[in-house]
Parts: sequence; C-alpha cells; structure tokens
Amino acid sequence: MKDLKIEQKRPLSRLEAADQLTALATALREGGEAELDLGSGTLSLRVPDDLHGEMEVEIGNGEIELEIEFKWPTGRKRAAPSPPTAAAQEGVTRKSAPARRGRDGMSADRGKGGKRAAAKK
Repeated sequence: MKDLKIEQKRPLSRLEAADQLTALATALREGGEAELDLGSGTLSLRVPDDLHGEMEVEIGNGEIELEIEFKWPTGRKRAAPSPPTAAAQEGVTRKSAPARRGRDGMSADRGKGGKRAAAKK
C-alpha cells in the first residue's frame, strides 16, 4: 500500500515542461525542496543528497516515451548516538557513588534524592 500517490496527465507546452524540470533540477543541484506546479496546486518535495534514478526510453507506434524516475526514502536516517563525553561519563560515576555526609550528618549532595539517602541511614 502506498502512503500517497499523485499522478497527473495533461498536455504541456515545452515551456511548462521545462519549468517543471528546472524546478526539480534546481532542488537536485542545490538541495532543499522542489516546488512542482500541478495546475491545481503546488507539490513541495524535499530532495535528499542521495537518491536512485532510472531513465527509460520507448520508441514505437509513432511516439517517443521518456520516463525519468527518482526514488528516495521518505524517512530521515537517524544519526548514530555519539559516544558519551568525559563530563557525561564523570556524571554517571558520581551518581553511582555513595552520598557524602556534611557536618550535620545530612547528605552534602542537596540534589535530587539527596535528603532521601540521608534519611535511610
């Protein structure tokens, strides 16, 4: 099942065909979005850096058919999580260390859970 399919068949002048191809070519060259005029509205497509392309030419029955097809995934790839920094690793170490006691016997760590840790002893 397709998420969305828009198909349009209509006569075009050379200028209209060139305008659509130019909008697509600009998005391919510069990145970003292609704005394609559909007559009844405009379709905006985000064009990624890498895509798959096919070109097909059929000649027969007194006609030439040229199909240019580009495919790319709809979702963005998630970046792999970056390794923790030294500060983040140090923070994990501190959380697992026992709470320090102040002069009053209470936890010197007044952060989240500091009073709870002192009350248990």
